[in-house]
Amino acid sequence: MKKIDFEQHNTEVKEVWDAYHRREPIRVPIIFGINPRYTMFGHEANPRGLEFEEYSNNPQIMMERQLEHQDWVRHNVPQDAEMGLPQNGWNVYVDFQNYYESAWFGCEMRYYPGQVPDVAPLLKDDDKKRLLFDRGIPDPFTGGAMKKNWEFYDYFKKKQEEGYTWKGLPIASVGLTGTGTDGPVSIACNLRGATEFMTDLLADTEYALQLLDYITEATIIRIKAYRQKLGQPLKTPGWGFADDSIQLISTKMYQEYILPFHQRLIDEFSEGGPNSIHLCGDATHHFRFLRDTFNIQSFDTGFPVDFSSLRKQLGADVQIYGGPSIMILQTASPHEVRAEVKRILTSGVMEGGRFVLREGNNLPPGVPIENLWAMYEAGKEYGRYDVKREA
Repeated sequence: MKKIDFEQHNTEVKEVWDAYHRREPIRVPIIFGINPRYTMFGHEANPRGLEFEEYSNNPQIMMERQLEHQDWVRHNVPQDAEMGLPQNGWNVYVDFQNYYESAWFGCEMRYYPGQVPDVAPLLKDDDKKRLLFDRGIPDPFTGGAMKKNWEFYDYFKKKQEEGYTWKGLPIASVGLTGTGTDGPVSIACNLRGATEFMTDLLADTEYALQLLDYITEATIIRIKAYRQKLGQPLKTPGWGFADDSIQLISTKMYQEYILPFHQRLIDEFSEGGPNSIHLCGDATHHFRFLRDTFNIQSFDTGFPVDFSSLRKQLGADVQIYGGPSIMILQTASPHEVRAEVKRILTSGVMEGGRFVLREGNNLPPGVPIENLWAMYEAGKEYGRYDVKREA
């Protein structure tokens, strides 16, 4: 482990982000997407060896596990974020990973040793594929997993109000799941099965569109209900969402089948943008259309992504997040990680000063800390704007 001067680090981080937001960047900001799964399995930050089934069913364990995780990350993972003990206190949130929406609609939860939770498709069998239409839209607060969502949220809020502390610091904020969405196509693939739903789009288009309409309407109802309960505005200047599974279809199919549902979501929650989107996998064949249609000016990418081509397609003013794939970070040597960071940063993606280096996308368990240091140090070296960059 390397010794970090947290005060000096945090001062530098503030300068980097201030310059980036002024559009006068010093260097590329470097971040990591890290949630508690990274430190869940056989990790020193999880001394009790807790797994996701315990984490997902006990609010006290979820809170403690998040605090253990945040504490370790803040003291060990180098990135352009505040490090060391938090000045204002800890952040806790209801964390049902990426299964919460499907579980809200009624999918069965499944837990696997050494893995994140997942759901079993609810509508996989053809004789059950219209099941949800008969049930109607689940209640935003008591349907499926959302009942537990609010129970956990209330538990965290109570702990905050009671003055619960970790290492002498209070809980600064409490969050819950369900205020955003992983996207109607991705949810449809979870509910029906990806192969089955993609087949439906072509072979039973009427049903596929009915399912997308159902999911979209339910999502709008849920998000509106949550915003009202939390005292949040129903619309914001810009809005961000995801829908990873659109990588599976062509842009022509996207325009024909999916566009109206994304349009409804954006119309409900955005005042016009600029908007943002997260898309894992390679959905870059859609990016220019999404930019022009929805005023999306920030793309959070997964892998694989051709950063040189993407910058040329989107122009210098569009913000792009991305970096080495998680497979490289997990299996390569530090030297190979440095080489990959250099390759990306010399691709032309830095043109315009609107690139943020991050893993592509979200750190899995087992990524060596040495590789995170290699990525961070290479990013600081090759991501500067005051030096000539050559491939």
